[in-house]
Amino acid sequence: MAASKQDSGVVLGFLEEPEPWRLRSPQFPSKVGGKPAWLSRTGLPTLPERTCEKCRLPAAFLLQVYAPIAGLERSFHRTLFVFCCRTPSCYAHSDSRCFKVFRSQLSRKNDFYSYEPPPDEEPVGSVDEQERISGMTLCRVCGCGGQKACSRCHSVSYCSKEHQTIDWKHRHKKECSSGSSETLDDVNSPFLFPEFELVTEPEELRSKDKELNEAELEKTGREFVHHDLDENELEDMALHETEDTKVFQKFKERTAVEPHQVLRYCRGSSPLWVSADNQPDEEKIPKCPCGAKRIFEFQQVMPQLLNDLKVDSPGVSVDWGTLAVYSCADSCDQGHKYAPEFIWKQDFAADRL
Repeated sequence: MAASKQDSGVVLGFLEEPEPWRLRSPQFPSKVGGKPAWLSRTGLPTLPERTCEKCRLPAAFLLQVYAPIAGLERSFHRTLFVFCCRTPSCYAHSDSRCFKVFRSQLSRKNDFYSYEPPPDEEPVGSVDEQERISGMTLCRVCGCGGQKACSRCHSVSYCSKEHQTIDWKHRHKKECSSGSSETLDDVNSPFLFPEFELVTEPEELRSKDKELNEAELEKTGREFVHHDLDENELEDMALHETEDTKVFQKFKERTAVEPHQVLRYCRGSSPLWVSADNQPDEEKIPKCPCGAKRIFEFQQVMPQLLNDLKVDSPGVSVDWGTLAVYSCADSCDQGHKYAPEFIWKQDFAADRL
């Protein structure tokens, strides 16, 4: 007999090969990689706001999630943007400083988009033409605000000297000297992650014929044999190992139902942690500047996304177990400004690596 299913209240995200026009800002996409499809066309995150706090280099766009809040007019359109550093050595254990999150939201009646839903057919005009119409000057390398122009041809813009250097080596040296307007596709940029559409569907839980009991979970853990430790220390270590095993086992069982999931969305709920270690308590999650607390909104799920982004390599690498994003519980109005939110990086326990 087939196992029964029930909706868990969690929405799962999966990657699909994109139709490029569906990933443009007027379509209000959820997406991974490529350049950000900005929501508000003003008040973009500044370079200092997007800089990794460890290596001080510009962070790369990782993903965005379109997450309007029903019944809240100021959040009729609402998107969260996640950026991460591309320097592998910044990914120390339990350190979230190489990530940045921003929230943008608009009412249904706004200065940038139609009051009516976007069309289901590809609109006329290229991406570049739409960017010119929007009035934004964007960095050619990363798609963020670009205020620096090439001093020789003045035809391309950058957000930083670092990105100008990347583009000069990658393609612009040849273009600039030849006067050619022919360019390579963004997908070939060494700075961008591969681009995918992020599609969603509700998580369905299958009922289990048998629940793992305490003894079975404990068997999956390591046996401790260390004669230099006293009885109390051994007991503490065994208790911690049992708890960590429970957490990891729950994570494995829950995600195994849909192994290709890369995102779990459930605003106001709790993350599905990968370890008993390094879980933030309420004091570690800062309040929004408006005074409201921040609540869990979604998490990026391990290693499937790392595989798709082609960064899951041996040795030092861009890496994490799961990323939990927390946002203002009131989704406060900050005009057209991109409001910084909070992200927590949790790694797998050392014995899971």
